[in-house]
Amino acid sequence: MPAPKTFLPWSTPTTTGYVNLLWLERQKCLLLAHARTLFSVFVPSVHKTDLVPIGASVVTLIHHELRAENLPPDRLDILDPASVGLSKTASRTVLGYMNEMAWFCEYAVAEPGGLARTDVRELNRELRRQLHLSRKPPGYFVPIELTLRSSTRDTAGERRHHLRLVE
Repeated sequence: MPAPKTFLPWSTPTTTGYVNLLWLERQKCLLLAHARTLFSVFVPSVHKTDLVPIGASVVTLIHHELRAENLPPDRLDILDPASVGLSKTASRTVLGYMNEMAWFCEYAVAEPGGLARTDVRELNRELRRQLHLSRKPPGYFVPIELTLRSSTRDTAGERRHHLRLVE
């Protein structure tokens, strides 16, 4: 089982997500997830200097992975790095999904023989294509499919939303 985790929710007027600190092979790793779609990003071997300031790091990582999926960087929202902070967890449901994804990451890292041998790009692709059970019809969802159908862009104008952690 992955070592104890720290869940940090973030939100904007239209977006909520979580940053999860995992310990795999005695190294800090991040697992980010958009709450509505569970579009996720796994980042191995992070250090404090990689995450300060946290807002710029989170936004950069999300945008990078959206581009890796051939999606526009603002697909999930227009994120302002300056508005990120720390807060308490808001959704037990998302925490359950985050725990499930943490287990997936642990096994995906162990299978090839550790972090050094893990293809992180492939791990991220697989993570976003994992089937998750849901109480809503049809009873399951796949994060990348929800992300492809998702659009939080304001078509009425160029409205900027701010990324911030909520209490």
